[in-house]
Amino acid sequence: MPRYITTPIYYVNDKPHIGHAFYLLTGTDEHGQKVEKAAADAGEPPQAFTDRVSQAFRDLTGTMGLSNNGFIRTTEKRHYEACQALWRKLEENGHIYLGAYEGWYAVRDEAFYGEDELTERDGVKYAPSGAPVAWVKEPSYFFRLSAFGDKLLVFYEKYPDFILPATRRNEVIAFVKSDLRDLSVSRTSFAWGVPVPGDASHVMYVWLDALTNYITALGYPTDPEALWKFWPADIHFVGKDILRFHAIYWPAFLMGAGLPLPQRVFAHGWWTNEGQKISKSLGNVIDPVALVDEFGLDAVRYFMLREVPFGQDGDFSRKALVNRLNGELADALGNLANRVLSLLARNCEGHLPAPAAATEAGFAALLVALPAVMTARMERQEFHNALEAVFEVIREANAYITREAPWALKKTDPTRMEAVLRNMHDALRVFATLLQPFMPGTMAKLLDQLGVPAELRDFAALATPLPAGQPIGTPSPLFTKVVA
Repeated sequence: MPRYITTPIYYVNDKPHIGHAFYLLTGTDEHGQKVEKAAADAGEPPQAFTDRVSQAFRDLTGTMGLSNNGFIRTTEKRHYEACQALWRKLEENGHIYLGAYEGWYAVRDEAFYGEDELTERDGVKYAPSGAPVAWVKEPSYFFRLSAFGDKLLVFYEKYPDFILPATRRNEVIAFVKSDLRDLSVSRTSFAWGVPVPGDASHVMYVWLDALTNYITALGYPTDPEALWKFWPADIHFVGKDILRFHAIYWPAFLMGAGLPLPQRVFAHGWWTNEGQKISKSLGNVIDPVALVDEFGLDAVRYFMLREVPFGQDGDFSRKALVNRLNGELADALGNLANRVLSLLARNCEGHLPAPAAATEAGFAALLVALPAVMTARMERQEFHNALEAVFEVIREANAYITREAPWALKKTDPTRMEAVLRNMHDALRVFATLLQPFMPGTMAKLLDQLGVPAELRDFAALATPLPAGQPIGTPSPLFTKVVA
C-alpha cells in the first residue's frame, strides 16, 4: 500500500539547525516578505539567495542519512502552476473574494494575528510566537475561512486522531470554536511570491503557497494518476508553531477545492539547549553537522527520538547524549552483541547453531510480542515508547545471558550452550531489525555480523528462522564510548 509522509518545508532565511535534522526532509519554502528581506540583507537577488541556502538544506539530507524520495522548492515552475491551479479552483467554487485588509502582521511568522492574541512590551506588540507585529493596510484577496468552522469541527469529531498529540487537538478545536475570520490570502506590499492568476499586482499569501507543496510534489494538477496514488497523505509532521496552518487552513483549502484531506497532522515540540531557548542572539544554535562529526550519525538520530516524548518540547544536553550513547547503545546493546558474536565465533566455529527446542517462556514471549508492540507505537508516532519497548527486552536479554553463562557451558553442557547462543542470536536479529528506522547504518552493520541476508531484514521476515550452519560475520564494536 502506498504511504505518503511529509515534513514541513523549511524557510531559506538561514542555515539548517538541529530542528531541521529531526525528520525526513522534503524541501524549502522560498517565498514571502521574510525571505525577500533576508536576501536583501545578504546583498543578493532573492532567487540567487534561495538557490544558495536551499542547497544547504538539501546537503543536510545526505549528512543525516535521510531517505526522502523528493525535495521540493517553492520557486519551481511546477509549484507555481500547482498554486495557481488551486487558487483558480477555490475561486471557481466561490471561496475567494477581493477586499482590503488591515491588521497586525508578523513578518517573521508570515501570519496575521488578532488584537486579543497580542502582548505588549516597551511599546512594541508581539505575536504569541514572540515575533513583533506591525499594522498593515492594503488591498487583499480573502479566503472564506469563516464558512468552514462547522465543517472542520465535524471533521475533527469524526477523526479524533487527525491531530496528535491530543493536547494539540484541543488547542485547535478551541481556536476554531472562537469564531474563524476570513483569511487574507494575497499581498501587494512585496513581489517575491507566486503571482495571483488574473491579477499580477498581488502575490499569494505565503502559507497558501507553501502548503500546496504537498500536492505539487505528487503531480497536481497535471498528473492526477500520480497524485491519487499517494494522496491523501498519511501524515504531515509539523512544528507546534505551524499547527494552525496545517490543521485549520490547509484542511479548509482542501475542502474548498474538493480534495481529500490528509489522515493526520502531528505537531512536535521545540528543542532547547541546556535549558535555554535556542536563538542566534544567544549564540547557542546547535549545528547538526558538528554533532554528527563528533558523536556519529546514528547516535544523534537515536538520541533525538529517544530522549523526550515525541510531540513535547525537549532539552538538548551534551551530558544526556553521552549517557544514552554510553549506557544504552555501547553498554546494553553494543556490548551484548559483541559478547554473543564472539562466543559464536569461538565456540561454534562462526556458524549458527540449530534453533533451540525450547527457551525460557518469558524471554521468548517478549521477543515474539515485540514487533507488534513496536509497530503499534510507531503508528501513533510514539517513537520514544517504541524505543523503550525494544530496550526493555534488551535489558532482559542481558539478564538472560548473564544468568545462563554460556561461556561456562562448553564443557559441562555444550548442547545447552548452543541453545542459549542461538536464542541470543535470534534476539539480536530482532533488535537489529526493529531498530533499523532509527539507526540504519549501525543496524545494517549488526545484521551483517549476524549473517542475516539482505532479503530477510524487514519486520515480516522475522517469522522466517535462519538455517542451522548459517555463517556469521566477524564481530566488531558497534559504538564507541565517549567522555562527557
